Amino acid sequence: MRLLFRLAAITSIVISALILFTLLRGGIRFLSDVPLSQLIDDATSPGWFPRRERFDLPTVIFGSIIMGLIAMVVAVPFGLGTAIYLSEYASPRVRKVIKPIIEVLAGVPSVVVGYFALKFIAPEIVQPLFNPDKVQNMMAAGIGIGILIIPIMASVSEDALSAVPQSLREASYGVGARKSATVGRVVLPAAVSGIVAAFIIAVSRAIGETMVATMAGGLDGSGARATNPLDPGLSITAALTNAAGGTDQVKSGPAYQVLFFLGLVLFLATMGLNMIGDRFVRRVRQKY
Repeated sequence: MRLLFRLAAITSIVISALILFTLLRGGIRFLSDVPLSQLIDDATSPGWFPRRERFDLPTVIFGSIIMGLIAMVVAVPFGLGTAIYLSEYASPRVRKVIKPIIEVLAGVPSVVVGYFALKFIAPEIVQPLFNPDKVQNMMAAGIGIGILIIPIMASVSEDALSAVPQSLREASYGVGARKSATVGRVVLPAAVSGIVAAFIIAVSRAIGETMVATMAGGLDGSGARATNPLDPGLSITAALTNAAGGTDQVKSGPAYQVLFFLGLVLFLATMGLNMIGDRFVRRVRQKY
């Protein structure tokens, strides 16, 4: 069994290294054809148009950041609120029913949420409230992504809150603190490392979400740079999806190599977030 587990660990490392090698090789080839200065210095008419070999990197980065921020505005309060309710206020019977439902919702296919964002969130919520020029926009996509990652935020945060020793709660009650004060000043600070870990996982999931951003973002693989959440936008993952869908006609050149470059950018962004989160968690982690 020790040998089997060692082989499993080595296999996962080898696969990750091969993925990184493939992305690096394709990314270097792309940068050899398209200078980095051309990716970030297109002030005349900035936009992402891979078929014309115009690759404005800030276009897809801004789109990913805007959709990710909107998603976190939706996911963090609802997810953390759900976790606090399940951990501190719900009865054991209610918790046994709701917790498995939340974990099942975490496995809902993203294409289902994308269709929901396309057919309901965009026309029924965003359109009446904000009246954007186009029904499909980054706001609708961000809300859809936020709904998708609420179960992840709730499940991981609830595990962190439940891991706080009961003795801390009893000590707070013993000095006369109310339930709300105990939750806000004792339980949440004690579980901050787990909550931060849940936040990092949710952010990584939001940035890496593909189908919702592709279906509800409003652009089909190319478009001008947009910074207004009510405008159609393009995320890194949506650009990857649309570029990959068109590679039946293009199997070489910058329009193809950009797939590997965007994958490398997404990989580095996710790795950076996880490294920052891991460092923060180690600094604030408390062992009981």
